[in-house]
Formats: sequence, structure tokens, C-alpha cells
Amino acid sequence: MKYNKIVKGIFVDRPNRFIAHVLVEDVLETVHVKNTGRCKELLLPGVAVILEISENPLRKTKYDLIAVYKENFGLINMDSQAPNKVVKEWLSNQDYDLVLPEYTYGNSRIDFYMEKGNEKFLMEVKGCTLEREGIGYFPDAPTERGVKHIYELIKAKKEGYHSILAFVIQMEGITKVLPNVSMQKEFGVAMEKAVQNGVEILYLPCRVQEDTLTIIE
Repeated sequence: MKYNKIVKGIFVDRPNRFIAHVLVEDVLETVHVKNTGRCKELLLPGVAVILEISENPLRKTKYDLIAVYKENFGLINMDSQAPNKVVKEWLSNQDYDLVLPEYTYGNSRIDFYMEKGNEKFLMEVKGCTLEREGIGYFPDAPTERGVKHIYELIKAKKEGYHSILAFVIQMEGITKVLPNVSMQKEFGVAMEKAVQNGVEILYLPCRVQEDTLTIIE
């Protein structure tokens, strides 16, 4: 996936989870943060960030914060909408006969439903932006919805679907994601049960550039 128009800035602070203050060419701008997670390990005062210029002239904020440079690591895409977009592009090249986003299953909306011949697939997508000592972790904030979706995948597996929990790794050099049990033990328990019940855990490393995010084949 590709962003249209980007600019660089310097992060100042984040008054709430929706907005941040960023210096853009020495002008303090209020920008929309495209990630409602905590991101405290990423959004530190003085770090370089990447902003996308909004094409909507009626918006209150001119920019979206989409990526950040982490010291001694590199660029991390932190756009929470990017994982589903990049997976949709990737799935279009995976020989499925049918790919449907936002598929209703049980009491949830699962990110993707796919068909290949007589086989049916359900895939839930999670974006990973948290890195510690060269390992990815998820989540960076408690997610009851995420836990619920894992149990839906387990149920679907028992009903004959191919169930997949896919982690889009929004940074380079990381190939695996572990449950962040220090943040949410329940997610780790759910993920362990998913593995025990045959849910496929898929890790999707990405090439991360300032204006693009691409799953590495």
C-alpha cells in the first residue's frame, strides 16, 4: 500500500489518544494519530515522525501521523488501518477464488473470509508495532475485542473452517510475534488455546518505507 503525500516532522507530545502535536517545518501542528494504542515506547518527545497530508479540506487536522523512527531500530509504521489494507492487497495474489473483507461470523466481524475450491477460510488480522530486543509483541494495550475474535476463530476451526490469526509486522527485521502477557494475560491464554485447537498463526513481515508498506513474500 502507498500513501499519497507525506512530510516529515518532530513529535512533541500527545494530549490524548486521537491527536498529537508535531513540529512541521518549525510550525507546531495538531495532527490526527492513526493508532489509538498507547505507543508510549514509540512516541517520545523529539523523535522523527512521518505524516500523511489529508486530502479532505474540511478536516480539522491537516495531517495523519502514520510512522515513527525508533532510536537504534528504524522506521515503524503505526497506522492501525494499514494492516488490513496491506493484507487485502496480499490476499489478492494468493490464488483464492473469493476474498471478502469484514465478514460476519457468530457475534463478530472477522477481517477476511476466503474460499479456495470447497475450502473456507477465516482470517483475523493484527498489526504489530511493539518491539523489544528484536522480538515483536502484541497487544500494546488491552483488547477485549481481540481476545473475542480468537475464540471465534477456534469455534470456526471446529466447524470446518481454516482459521488464521495473522500478525502484520509493521517494522523490518522482526519475523515473529509473541503475546504481550505483561499487558494482557488473557490474550496469551487465548492464543495458546488457538494453537492447541489448530488455528494457524501467520507472521507477515513487511518492507517499511516512509510512503509504503508491503508484505514480504
